Amino acid sequence: MKRIVVGVTGASGTLYAKRLIEALTKTDGVEVYLIISDTARTVARLEEVDLSGYPVQYEENCDLAAGIASGSFLFDAMVVIPCSMKSLASIAGGYGATLISRAADVCLKERRKLILVPRETPYSRVHLVNMLAAHDAGAVIMPASPPLYTHPETINDLADMIAARVLDHCGISHTLGSRWKE
Repeated sequence: MKRIVVGVTGASGTLYAKRLIEALTKTDGVEVYLIISDTARTVARLEEVDLSGYPVQYEENCDLAAGIASGSFLFDAMVVIPCSMKSLASIAGGYGATLISRAADVCLKERRKLILVPRETPYSRVHLVNMLAAHDAGAVIMPASPPLYTHPETINDLADMIAARVLDHCGISHTLGSRWKE
């Protein structure tokens, strides 16, 4: 059984989270813990993306007593998708004031896989410095930049390519998207 924590923060791009959650919950042997920030809930409504009703363990972002806030709670990886610049700054600075930033801090201190999917453009120098700090601490920085060589036909196709890359980095088999062929 693989345990994956998914944090959804207030950046645009909640469809990326939705497609990842759908893929994870359709995969045998994967248990998902989902944290949605208040701002992410607002953005999801604006983007008309429903993140409710999945067979996951929903956690409240304000609940710092949740199991996933402790290094003694074993999970395999965490993905923050999309990752707002505010959340990135908290994670890069080790400021665990929310469950998302605390669980990410647990990943870094325990040397577990942490994947941050920033969805912002352009990046300021502050954003880049925070990405480098998170990377140097052990996070994988995976901007939501889907490839076009796959000739996507829908927005879901684009989101699936990002979800596929995340799944690859988590070591989870999938059939999303397509791979580069020579």
